[in-house]
Amino acid sequence: YRKKSKLFRTKVLLAPLGDDFRYSESSEWDQQYQNYQKLFDYMNSHPEWHVKAQFGTLSDYFEALRRESNLGEKSSNSFFPVLSGDFFTYADRDHHYWSGYFTSRPFYKRLDRVLESYLRAAEILYSLALVQSHKSEKMSVFPSMDSYKLLTEARRNLGLFQHHDAITGTAKDWVVVDYGTRLFHSIMNLKKVIIDSAHILILKDKGAYNYDTSTPFLKMDDVQSSQDSLPRKTVIKLTSQPRYLLIYNPMEQERFSVVSVSVNSPRVKLLSPLGKPVTVQISAVWEGATTVSHEAYQISFVAHLPPLGLGVYQLLEVQSSEALLADYDIYMRNSRQEKPDRLFKIKEMQNSVDNIVLENSYMKLWFSGMSGLLEKINTKEDGKNHQMKVEFAWYGTTSNRDKSGAYLFLPDGDAKPYIFTDPPTIRVAHGRIFSEVVCFFHHVTHTMRLYKVQGLEGQSLEVSNIVDIRGEYNRELAMRISSDINSQNRFYTDLNGYQIQPRLTMSKLPLQANIYPMTTMSYIQDVGVRLTLHSAQSLGVASLKNGKYKMIDIIKAYPS
Repeated sequence: YRKKSKLFRTKVLLAPLGDDFRYSESSEWDQQYQNYQKLFDYMNSHPEWHVKAQFGTLSDYFEALRRESNLGEKSSNSFFPVLSGDFFTYADRDHHYWSGYFTSRPFYKRLDRVLESYLRAAEILYSLALVQSHKSEKMSVFPSMDSYKLLTEARRNLGLFQHHDAITGTAKDWVVVDYGTRLFHSIMNLKKVIIDSAHILILKDKGAYNYDTSTPFLKMDDVQSSQDSLPRKTVIKLTSQPRYLLIYNPMEQERFSVVSVSVNSPRVKLLSPLGKPVTVQISAVWEGATTVSHEAYQISFVAHLPPLGLGVYQLLEVQSSEALLADYDIYMRNSRQEKPDRLFKIKEMQNSVDNIVLENSYMKLWFSGMSGLLEKINTKEDGKNHQMKVEFAWYGTTSNRDKSGAYLFLPDGDAKPYIFTDPPTIRVAHGRIFSEVVCFFHHVTHTMRLYKVQGLEGQSLEVSNIVDIRGEYNRELAMRISSDINSQNRFYTDLNGYQIQPRLTMSKLPLQANIYPMTTMSYIQDVGVRLTLHSAQSLGVASLKNGKYKMIDIIKAYPS
């Protein structure tokens, strides 16, 4: 305690008492109290030691601190230095920097955010439906109490997952399964709340409301089969009679946003809530990299909804879809396709030297003909070209006894390029709503999508990585964006989505100390240009060289 007191500006010392997994039994409280009280009595009985030790609360500590430093209520606090910013990235000893957990178990980091979005949507719809249900005796069967219990449980499960071993990805495997199961069940329960609440809200004749728990009035557009699986789109079966598609905007702002659903026939017609035909794009649904499914087809369109609004669209099956399919082209490279598809026009790209180009009214993108990865962007507003090279890289781990893991990132040096022995299969699709390039590497399926719509969606580029490195040992995969932005060792990350924190890459620190948490966004900039990344889940990010912008990493492979 005396040694620790040397770290404090005054003679008042705070010594927190406890640790993980402490006070699990009532007897421990008594033992701790009695044993420490004996130590305190002994120390206090020696005045020559100049020690006064006692139990206390935080209030006791700060009151003693004010007395010792002569800080009254109206006095200046300039006696103590002021720290701004945060404590990231920290090490507990040696070069053991805790930047590993920024990216550990990203699947569950994402599931947390999905639950959060469902909870927000369900709470708003439930509140609106509850008001409607009180207006009529007929609607007294609305399951308000059951839904409220499900909302409460979901909120608690979401709160539980904010635990320092849950959202961080540092829990034991069996504990992670329990967390995941709780999140998964709450997502299913919130879907039920959303369905039951929306049922009341969309009825014109509220007197016709009838609640039947065995036959829900609506179904959701995706299904997740288990806590550790990716969701699958529900395939809507079309008939000549309209199928109703209900879309909800949980934001407090009017939105024009691209919506995609799966249907069982390409002969489709979509009507807006006002009954007018809506422009749609019919896209192929793929089974693997090269096989087109004829059980499902994706239709995409721009939905327009008011703040907190519900829109009812109509889907019908029509006689022909040739006009729609004429605007959709697919190009493949290294696909080794055996026969042409009976519905979609699929062409084989011959020359791998030629660049692949996507374009909308805001920007033009060039992709490598060999790898299919982004290389350059032209912004049409100012007519400037910007180097924006996407790559993948491997990080190994140190040869010492301590390895990278759930908590720590201990690399064996700079990242090494992700080298593919066989040229990846590349799939390029051009449509009226969006175009995309999909690259199939051994460990990652990488998609870049460009929307051909007005507003934010058209001004940004959507990046998706589906990763599986479970067969790797002590290796981690990173996506890197190399740009010509003169960021001068500076970059920026958000603090829980609320404010932006400037970061500085320092060469005197080891690589792992220059990785920072990216909760929702990060950016680099110079005098004229800013490059911003928004992430679907929290990750780690670094800018290790000027203009080199790395997102570390997509997923972790744990050491055994």
